[in-house]
Amino acid sequence: MEAKKVLFITSEIAPFVEETENSTMGRTIPSTIQELGHEIRTFSPKWGNINERRNQLHEVIRLSGMNLIINDTDHPLIIKVASLPSARMQIYFIDNDDFFLKRAITCDKEGKEYNDNDERAIFYARGVIETVKKLRWVPDVIHCQGWTAAYAPLYIKTAYADEPSFQNTKIVTELLPKELNLDYGCEKAKYVEFRDTHYEDIQEICENAYGYEEMQKIAVKFSDGVIARNSNVDASIIEYAKSMDKKILAPVEDGAYNKAYSEFYESLF
Repeated sequence: MEAKKVLFITSEIAPFVEETENSTMGRTIPSTIQELGHEIRTFSPKWGNINERRNQLHEVIRLSGMNLIINDTDHPLIIKVASLPSARMQIYFIDNDDFFLKRAITCDKEGKEYNDNDERAIFYARGVIETVKKLRWVPDVIHCQGWTAAYAPLYIKTAYADEPSFQNTKIVTELLPKELNLDYGCEKAKYVEFRDTHYEDIQEICENAYGYEEMQKIAVKFSDGVIARNSNVDASIIEYAKSMDKKILAPVEDGAYNKAYSEFYESLF
């Protein structure tokens, strides 16, 4: 099987954050894909509960400095990097004081879900894409994991459709069990607009509700392939993927993710 360049856009990676199924898979899948001979780059948000000193994060000045505008507000993009020697991986972190400083992954200390998680995901997706462009690294496959990566397929297939870095890239969305509960309000769906990305691109999905299910359907619509993490994934999103005639990888029951995922990537070409 031909080696591929695979970009992982993840929501969380252990041990930088608490060990959960999502954070463990955020580390395990990229590292096992790399062990098969593929070249990888891995991104994560720089959540406020990541200890920069203990994990030896440092800012990459040449990649930082851009401002991303969301809802007419400028948000500085900061790029940090750290190594995970046990997995022979380097992790790029997308940071911004407005969206990540002193803030956890989905909820505050009282367990209240952040009402701007949609905007955080928009910033993260655009930040990853802009950073990959600056790296001059051209991925064959972009593997999106979790709610924070939901808008990456949309932007790559619309706003960045003519970018040489992404013209021949295949996009895979890995669906996870429900991670968010809030409905952010249909008007906020217009915050996705940027360059050639327009509200009309997602209007049919978001005109009645705009929450986790709709975010995942946006990801599915603009992806080439869909992976169901496990049997707890929302069946309605899987049905939507089928209605869009997307290639779908069913849950891998024996844990052999590396082989199954690698073969799935190959099937998209």
